[in-house]
Amino acid sequence: MTSELDIFVGNTTLIDEDVYRLWLDGYSVSDAVALRVRSGILEQTGATAAVLQSDTMDHYRTFHMLERLLHAPPKLLHQLIFQIPPSRQALLIERYYAFDEAFVREVLGKKLSKGTKKDLDDISTKTGITLKSCRRQFDNFKRVFKVVEEMRGSLVDNIQQHFLLSDRLARDYAAIVFFANNRFETGKKKLQYLSFGDFAYCAELMIQNWTLGAVGEAPTSPDSQVDDMDMDLDKEFLQDLKELKMLVADKDLLDLHKSLVCTALRGKLGVFSEMEANFKNLSRGLVNVAAKLTHNKDVRDLFVDLVEKFVEPCRSDHWPLSDVRLFLNQYSASVHSLDGFRHQALWDRYMGTLRGCLLRLYHD
Repeated sequence: MTSELDIFVGNTTLIDEDVYRLWLDGYSVSDAVALRVRSGILEQTGATAAVLQSDTMDHYRTFHMLERLLHAPPKLLHQLIFQIPPSRQALLIERYYAFDEAFVREVLGKKLSKGTKKDLDDISTKTGITLKSCRRQFDNFKRVFKVVEEMRGSLVDNIQQHFLLSDRLARDYAAIVFFANNRFETGKKKLQYLSFGDFAYCAELMIQNWTLGAVGEAPTSPDSQVDDMDMDLDKEFLQDLKELKMLVADKDLLDLHKSLVCTALRGKLGVFSEMEANFKNLSRGLVNVAAKLTHNKDVRDLFVDLVEKFVEPCRSDHWPLSDVRLFLNQYSASVHSLDGFRHQALWDRYMGTLRGCLLRLYHD
């Protein structure tokens, strides 16, 4: 009895995207085979269970060998062992560094240390994400942080250069690194309604406006030479924010500011009477947040304070988002008409970012 066998010889490494997804999601070979069988692949291809098992194991071996290269993506591009087309290389890298929204919300703002890594069992149980996948994602966050933490220049550019990520994913990692570096609190119950995208949006605004890199300042002391321009908040700027206190400490300025805002918005806000009655409390809240940012704990509690001092009061009075936007725009702009106030540039740098963050945090 004779049988014919067709043989094809090539040196291109074959990547099955579906199997790669199962490997990234932390499934064992046996679980991956079961999921592939359930997808109907045996009927679609006419393969046997034994062939499917062998195919899955072969892919898993390849992914395990590729993983050390994925830890430093430029090495994947320059190695000669695996013949992988550039488009496939980009896919491998992008998907390896992709993360689950549910997972990143659990660790965002926490120190990327062994202590947090010990919590991954609980996070896996809570989110339904496999422990293996949680570990991969956490290790990716930590690896990117370690590589870029002492680099000068643009955080996004540094991440793209060293990890070859897409612009969107690099920006997400910049937000994760920025939050980990500044330890912003994101886990409190009153912040649970916020998504990673909400925090990432705010992180991008702060990186662009509140860091040393935002104003192109070069460190003047030898001790600051290792500071990353985009990772660290501008401490001089935070100190200067105390000057804004006069907007609420000086009764005449506070009254004039209220008068200007109310005059401009009368007949335009559906919640005008609520705004007028609560103006001074809202203004004190926003200005006092600024004045406290010299303390690390208050920096960490920034989002808690913004929700408590502004979002919750407006929400309790049923402000629509459109009214919040009108108010914040006029509240910010009216300061330029206060003759006794001499810190307009400082105010703009602060409120420009805060306005954007508050609008993102406000879900009416």
